Order: sequence, then C-alpha cells, then structure tokens
Amino acid sequence: QVSLVESGGGLVQAGGSLRLSCAGSGSSLSTYIMGWFRQVPGKEREFVSRLMFTGPYYSESVKGRFTISRDNAKNTVYLEMNSLKPEDTAVYYCAASRGTYSGGRLKYEYWGQGTQVTVSS
Repeated sequence: QVSLVESGGGLVQAGGSLRLSCAGSGSSLSTYIMGWFRQVPGKEREFVSRLMFTGPYYSESVKGRFTISRDNAKNTVYLEMNSLKPEDTAVYYCAASRGTYSGGRLKYEYWGQGTQVTVSS
C-alpha cells in the first residue's frame, strides 16, 4: 500500500516553469513504475509521462518540455515543466503502478489527489 501526495502546482504565465512533486509514504516508490497524468474538467484523463525502470516516456504534447525524475532517498517523484503553455492547464495527478497490465494498458493501483496547474496567456 502506498499513499501519494502531489504538490507544486500553481498559477504561472505562459513560457514559465513549475516543478511538481509526488511524495510517497507507506512504501518505497523505487519499486513502482511512476506516472503523471492530467485532466481538464469535462475531458478524459490524459497521460503525460511515466518513469519505467528502463527510462522515461512522454506524451508528444510535452516531449522536450517536461522531465520526469525520482529521488529515492526522498521517496519522491518530480515532474519538471518548462515552456508552459495555456493548454497545459489541468489538474495533475501522480500514480504508481506495480507493472501489471489490464486490457493491454499499464495499470496504476495508486493515485494522488491532484494539484492544479494554471497557465495564463
């Protein structure tokens, strides 16, 4: 069992940067595949990035601008977001996966409560 708490969201101007943090408790995040997702009201949750044991993966919409990383000593996963655009505005969620698949998709067993990111134009 793991609990996840996101932080670091806020209001930023277009072109600015934010770093989101996802702090884990109850279990070491180093044993999980960690992911970041985002959701806008009225739209489906969107994959942003995940950190596999083999390396990071990014959606095309954030590739080159966002960087996912983890600090095992702090049991925290980060999402560094640069060159932010208004279309990046969303609630951002981190999630942890044991590496199992359901319906051909990676299953995430644990989710944080989300942190709001708002990018003004």
